[in-house]
Amino acid sequence: MNHLEITNTPVILGLNNYSLTGKPIINQQRTLKEVASIYQDQEVAKQFPDDTIAYTVQAWMPVAEGTSGGLFFGASTIMPGKVGTEYFMTKGHFHSLGDRAEFYWGIQGKGMLILMDRDRNTWAEEVYPGSLHYIGSEIAHRLANTGNENLIVGACWPSDAGHDYDEIARNGFSARLVEEDGNPTLV
Repeated sequence: MNHLEITNTPVILGLNNYSLTGKPIINQQRTLKEVASIYQDQEVAKQFPDDTIAYTVQAWMPVAEGTSGGLFFGASTIMPGKVGTEYFMTKGHFHSLGDRAEFYWGIQGKGMLILMDRDRNTWAEEVYPGSLHYIGSEIAHRLANTGNENLIVGACWPSDAGHDYDEIARNGFSARLVEEDGNPTLV
């Protein structure tokens, strides 16, 4: 940028569908087959067609990952569906730098933000359009879609937070969100 120059932003946020366009945007999708291991009934998860999308993620990372003092911005879209009685959900993670926090906010649909501390205490917060969620330090988090439409959740996190998926892959969460009598329930 030059002194006194007026420019356009490189990224546009579509307010009708919360999609990010421009460069550099990271687009990821996870099929149910790729995340089958997070479900209790992995055999049922593997019976879905190979191209069944569980969720997508878009992110704008305007600074290099690991940069101190920067912010990343993104949105996750979790598709509606269940594997047995468990709702479609994200893998979940702690931050690599455990003292980093994050904001989530509900944009569309309904779901749950499942949270777990380092002592393996697990709880959930309802996610819906307009809900705002502060995820403090040392808290693992994952999203589950409990509704019949796409669950879209916005996020903003420090660019040096990193993602630790390995601990959740090894040990899982201490509770599962399942549908019981038509209601989401932690068990």
